[in-house]
Amino acid sequence: MDPLKALADAERKPYWLDSPARPEPQPRLFGHTTADLVVVGGGFTGLWTALMAKERDPSLDVVLLEGRRIGWAATGRNGGFCMATLTHGLANGLERWPEEIDRLERMGVENLDEIERTLERHGIDCSFERTGELHVATEDWQLDGLNEHLDLISDLGLDYVPLDQEQVRAEVNSPTYLGGLWERSGCAMLDPARLAWGLREACLRLGVRVHERTPVRSLADDGTTITLRTPYGAVGARHVALGTGVFPPLLRRLKHFVVPVYDYALMTEPLTGAQLDTVGWRNRQGVGDSGNQFHYYRLTDDNRILWGGYDAVYYNGGLVKPEYDQRDETFVKLARHFYDTFPQLDGVRFTHRWGGVIDTCSRFSAFYGQAHGGRLAYAAGYTGMGVGATRFGANVMLDLLSGKPTDRTELRMVKEKPMPFPPEPVRSGVIQFTRWSIAQADQHQGRRNLWLRALDRMGLGFDS
Repeated sequence: MDPLKALADAERKPYWLDSPARPEPQPRLFGHTTADLVVVGGGFTGLWTALMAKERDPSLDVVLLEGRRIGWAATGRNGGFCMATLTHGLANGLERWPEEIDRLERMGVENLDEIERTLERHGIDCSFERTGELHVATEDWQLDGLNEHLDLISDLGLDYVPLDQEQVRAEVNSPTYLGGLWERSGCAMLDPARLAWGLREACLRLGVRVHERTPVRSLADDGTTITLRTPYGAVGARHVALGTGVFPPLLRRLKHFVVPVYDYALMTEPLTGAQLDTVGWRNRQGVGDSGNQFHYYRLTDDNRILWGGYDAVYYNGGLVKPEYDQRDETFVKLARHFYDTFPQLDGVRFTHRWGGVIDTCSRFSAFYGQAHGGRLAYAAGYTGMGVGATRFGANVMLDLLSGKPTDRTELRMVKEKPMPFPPEPVRSGVIQFTRWSIAQADQHQGRRNLWLRALDRMGLGFDS
């Protein structure tokens, strides 16, 4: 099908947020109040932090401040892959923290298990399906990459199943697949917006005071109390947890470590039974291909296909603008790639198209820290794959604020910071040349040029 025709009626809004289930916003903050803990940001990081703070100590007075609506940014725009990995994949974790990789993988699985138990405990219905993820190869060089760590995967006890061409096409039928790995238990599919709304309701039931449409304009510290000022009020607190992602930070140092990268996605109309039969997909795994520029895709509970990824766009200057949420050049490219992958679905049309901004750091996984004498903690830089990892980040922040060392805070991954990005305009030049180099690698059997190899040696490891 002509991609333009397939996109003609697609709404320019995130599919997950375009739902009658979206709750009415909680009231704005008016006047001055106090709390034991203020959480800034109503995405997954902030919601998990507020919820677990009350679960740890029900007597705590917790306030959560969200500048717009709960889950409106990256939390409500992602693919809904809830992964066990805390390191943006095994390869990235192995490259950076090889001596900790067994602990990090174990902690990641425990974190995913606890997410599943939390959903059951609080009755959160977000279409959670622990189906795993297929990592598929569409080029010969990608097969080599998938097979590279098979021995390590076995040593770590991870639940991966290697699949040859016939086996992987029996799972999901695409003529582009040459082989793959099925990570059977380390990933769940869910509806991210409904997860965010469910976490909000759980927080409210436990007594968290939630204020939406309440942006924090400034932060002041008198040595004992941190005061957060909003347009119509203020909150003074003993402790503050920042979960603001890529948006202008209240802590100046963070701007050196995080850049905004835009990711884009499409959603199809629901597949008929006959259409779904041509694809198979009976085990409903999430799927990711193995290029440096990669696609991710999955089925929803009503058998739509979410199709996203490939273009990761940094706009020169590093600004975050609403108009960047739409990029027709990328939508057409994604539609074309969809039909290349599933030619049997040539007549399927798209109902939604959207983009969202990701908080990216140079090590491709979250980093953590404290300020104001240990009374403020932050987690940022997830670089995608944050649906599950944000819960771990929330636990790290609460551990740091408690002042007591834990298994999490003793990790080198938690203690270290990523390499900062250079200032503009050098930052834009470096990132755009890196993006070009990554695209060239995909076109030349994965071979990385001198620039990418230099970044690898510096521990930056750009590969997506």
